[in-house]
Amino acid sequence: MTTTVMAAPSTAPSDPHARQRPTRLKVQKGLQTATVVAIVIMQVYPFVWLFLTSLRTPADFASGNPFALPTEFTLDNYVRAFESGNLGLNIFNSLVVTLGASALIVVGGMMGAYALEVLGFRGSKAVSGLLLLGIIVPVQISLVPLFIDYSRVGLLDTRLSMVIPLAAFSLPMSVYLFSSFYKYIPRETYEAASLDGAGPYRIFARITLPLSVNTIVTVVLVNSIFIWNDFIFANTFVLSDGLKTIPLGLQNYIGAMGNTDWTATFAAVCVTVTPLLLVFLVLNKAMIYGLESGANKG
Repeated sequence: MTTTVMAAPSTAPSDPHARQRPTRLKVQKGLQTATVVAIVIMQVYPFVWLFLTSLRTPADFASGNPFALPTEFTLDNYVRAFESGNLGLNIFNSLVVTLGASALIVVGGMMGAYALEVLGFRGSKAVSGLLLLGIIVPVQISLVPLFIDYSRVGLLDTRLSMVIPLAAFSLPMSVYLFSSFYKYIPRETYEAASLDGAGPYRIFARITLPLSVNTIVTVVLVNSIFIWNDFIFANTFVLSDGLKTIPLGLQNYIGAMGNTDWTATFAAVCVTVTPLLLVFLVLNKAMIYGLESGANKG
């Protein structure tokens, strides 16, 4: 009578690579989290420091560490910012210039991209290439010629003297963004509209324009940040105090012998940065969607 001896299952040595995978994943996740936290701190800390410093008294800021927490809080800095620096007028001028330049950028960018990408014509690729060359042209080379031309035609020391170059130098990138998005729209949609008797203007108004809302938001936000903070064109073409924008208006806080009212300056910067930051945060999703639509499908 034979008995069958059941062999115990041999325990194969565990794979060392399998043990290392969870450890590597944890390390990678920890590094990603640390990187994100570091980026957030670097981005948020300047705004927090700016707001806290705008609430410090001038004596506290001058006598203590500029990066220390405030020991005294006051709102007088905001009062001085509006009274001594014409902050309200500077905000109004920046708002007019930003809205005017943004309107020209959107209208010109949409029409240019529609003509190049949707309608098409002989030499459209060459024109598109020339427009993209405008991205690499530095704005500094245009200051002297524009100053001479503005002085001859009577545009010097006007808001329009700032709106025109700001819109012109932002137009190539806007055309590129709109063109990338228009490639995403199926050609069958335009063909169906043409068969129904719609002309190019009606197609643009009924199809292209409603679909371009997110791209319009993207173009406006991207360019508004640079237009709002523009200094070089305003400093070159604006001569009177009544037309100064916010970057130029901040010079009003510099007193005699170079003495600067730093706390009032920080209060003014805090007031001027907050509206643009809030608009950017509210429309952030639309901006990202507009960029992704052009980048992924363009």
